Amino acid sequence: MTVSNPDPREVVTRFAPSPTGFLHIGGARTALFNWLFARHHGGRFLLRIEDTDKARSTPEAIDAILDGMRWLGLDWDGEEYYQSQFAQRHAAVANQMLESGHAYRCWMSQEELAEQRAAAQAERRPFRIDSPWRDRTDGPADRPHVVRLKAPREGETVIDDRVQGRVTVRNAELDDFVLLRSDGSPTYMLAVVVDDHDMGVTHVIRGDDHLNNAFRQLAIIRAMGWPEPVYAHVPLIHGADGAKLSKRHGALGVDAYRDELGLLPEAVNNYLLRLGWGHGDDEIIGREQAIAWFDLDHVGKSPSRFDFKKLENLNGHYVREADDARLADLVLPRLGASADRDLLVRAMPELKARANDLNALADGAAFLFDARPLSLDEKASALLDPPARALLAEVHAALSALPEWSHDATDAAVRQVAEEGGLKLGKLAQPLRAALTGRTTSPGIFDVLVLLGRDESLARIADQMEPIQ
Repeated sequence: MTVSNPDPREVVTRFAPSPTGFLHIGGARTALFNWLFARHHGGRFLLRIEDTDKARSTPEAIDAILDGMRWLGLDWDGEEYYQSQFAQRHAAVANQMLESGHAYRCWMSQEELAEQRAAAQAERRPFRIDSPWRDRTDGPADRPHVVRLKAPREGETVIDDRVQGRVTVRNAELDDFVLLRSDGSPTYMLAVVVDDHDMGVTHVIRGDDHLNNAFRQLAIIRAMGWPEPVYAHVPLIHGADGAKLSKRHGALGVDAYRDELGLLPEAVNNYLLRLGWGHGDDEIIGREQAIAWFDLDHVGKSPSRFDFKKLENLNGHYVREADDARLADLVLPRLGASADRDLLVRAMPELKARANDLNALADGAAFLFDARPLSLDEKASALLDPPARALLAEVHAALSALPEWSHDATDAAVRQVAEEGGLKLGKLAQPLRAALTGRTTSPGIFDVLVLLGRDESLARIADQMEPIQ
């Protein structure tokens, strides 16, 4: 790998997902924080796929991660890296540590490990490996063995974490973990450290479930005499009930937020940014403002609570701010083959005023492309009783006589029918809406008339009206 950082002043962050599943919402937030920090400082943001677990890593998961990153607009610098490509480099570092005395070959059997583990449980103390090979070099070279870190046993290790503050662990609590397995393959703990160093990573921003790993990884870094990165361990996301985030709380893949829930990437980014980070009372924070404002000092120390209703409302804001043509292109695949893009674009100002997501937009637009005669929902059907159908016939006659078809002209014609019958406008507007849309909710009724056009509007009314006696 030849991506080290020649300029120690340049900020380099990374996102390093394991491709064993989709890009979940917690991982997306980690990626966002790393991306924003790098962009804020004019540095580099790198993407590393940690695919060393070949049994669980899949091409489909890799594609889902890359697709999710692109959808969120979290572009990375250079090509993505694949950890499995650097196994020889990882092993070479382990061998360097053997030569320097910071690692050792261990021939302990599984039975010996099990005995030590059982003894620790019986004595109710944490299990720490006590290998008889720690200070020996006379093991049988032809027998399978692992390579372990010779962890320091005296003193303590201190991390000045940018989020958690000063955290200290006694070195006696750290174990001699495995660097190379018996088949010569590197472990995650070794590979992460080597890759971060070789990629020139200056700031490791990740979930606080990795905080314990940091102390072990620092032992490798110090054994190699490498520069230590700045650590920032961000509290995990919890559900609204305070429990660990799960699918029932909304812990779905990023692709589900896009495809199933119909959310916009700018809304998801904005919401994830505010999950654990804040800038005063600001809630609506666009991309450029987020880059300008983001820092690690305002990342909270407590777990954030995922509130889907808040995300949905935030998405509604971005829907209303979005370009109509863009929304039409996003909604079009959610409608049938009969949907017309031009009509959808024209309808979008009215549709997006009452929708919080793409699914709602598609549902609100469906009436525009329904075939005649319309299938009425239960409420619309109940509304069109014989008196209401008779009123529709009067409206049909008034609208048919119009020389022009516009919002103001249709408004005036319907109002005149209401006035002549001594009725409030709503008495006519509701059955008219049912006849035109098949439902009792829709954009403004005169907007609906204009969007459907003269011929379609009159035909739909005629399908539901009773002839005048």
